[in-house]
Formats: sequence, C-alpha cells, structure tokens
Amino acid sequence: MTVTAADLDEAIGFAAATLGPLGDGDWTRPAGELDWDCRATAEHLGDVLLSYASQVVSGPADHYVRFLATADAGASPADLLEFVVAAGRLLASAVRTAGPQARAYHPSGSADPAGFAAMGCAELLMHAEDIARGQRGQETVLDAPGEVCARVVARLFPEQEPALRGAATAWDALRWCTGRIALPGRPRRGEWAWHGEPLEDSSRTRP
Repeated sequence: MTVTAADLDEAIGFAAATLGPLGDGDWTRPAGELDWDCRATAEHLGDVLLSYASQVVSGPADHYVRFLATADAGASPADLLEFVVAAGRLLASAVRTAGPQARAYHPSGSADPAGFAAMGCAELLMHAEDIARGQRGQETVLDAPGEVCARVVARLFPEQEPALRGAATAWDALRWCTGRIALPGRPRRGEWAWHGEPLEDSSRTRP
C-alpha cells in the first residue's frame, strides 16, 4: 500500500481535469466549506506541494524549508492551475529520486517520501473538490481515483483504515478521515490529523 510518485501523477491529472474547465469562473468565491476562496486554496495547494518537495530533497529534521510560494496578483485561474500542476510534478520528481530511507520534518511526524507523496495526493484530491464546490455548488461530489485514495488512507490514517475497508468507498473513506463528510454510524470528524511518520519507524521507537 505504499504511495508512490505514480499516485501523485494520477492525483495531479485528476486535479487538472477537474479544475481546467472551471477557468472562466469567479475564483473569489469560497472554496467549499473552507474559510479560503478558490484562488487562495489553489495558491495554498501550489505552496504546500512545493514545500513537500523541498522537504524531500533537503531533509531538514526539525523545521520546514523557510519560504512561502505565492502566485502573481494578476494570475488567472489557468495560471493558478499551472502553478498547482508544476508544484505537483516537482514533488513527484522529488519522490522518484529520493531513497526510501530519506526522512524530513513534518508536524505529523518525520515523514518518508511515501508519506509526502500521500500528503500531496490528499491535498490535491481534497482541495480540487473544495474548489469545484466553490464553482459548481456545495452539492458537487467528484469521483476521485479509488486505488489512490485507498493507498492514501492506509498510509496517513492507519488507525482508521481497517474499520473503513469495505464499509465505504475509498474516496468516501478519505473524505471522512479528513473531516469532509459523515458516514453511516460515524459522525463527521471535528478534529483530525494524519500520520506522517512511517509505521515501521513508530514501531522501532515504541517502548
């Protein structure tokens, strides 16, 4: 269930296919239920993907590489999507070239390349839906790639994944894990966090 650069490629393609047709919309509308508008959400997405790529290639143990990536003030929705796709591809390239033993700081735990790939996929999939909802309406539900979602849930939410397997689609499981929806018998999560540290690292340090 390791998340790979190929999963990132698929998530990037999903985001591009979802958001590309929305380039004529008003990206100052709120993105789904977020406090950000669609423009700020896309800008965040580009920044966080570049940040993850920087973590993978530089490997700081106790901090983020200190920068903030922003789009030009006059950037169009198409420009913002180009920023997101470029940042995602840089992260995929970083994951492809990193050794499996590489580790870098993340608040959820020192993450390996698969962890950063999984976090990048989650950001792409969830925020693509947020922006689509801002443009098409809150009832919009996308059909994200199920196998990618399943691997992301297994990597980032290992404590939840066994119970969710077979109880919901992988996409709904990811949406539930990240507080987007309720599931039958499972209320919507008000707080959540993913597991950045590889499970094998956790087991080695457990007393």
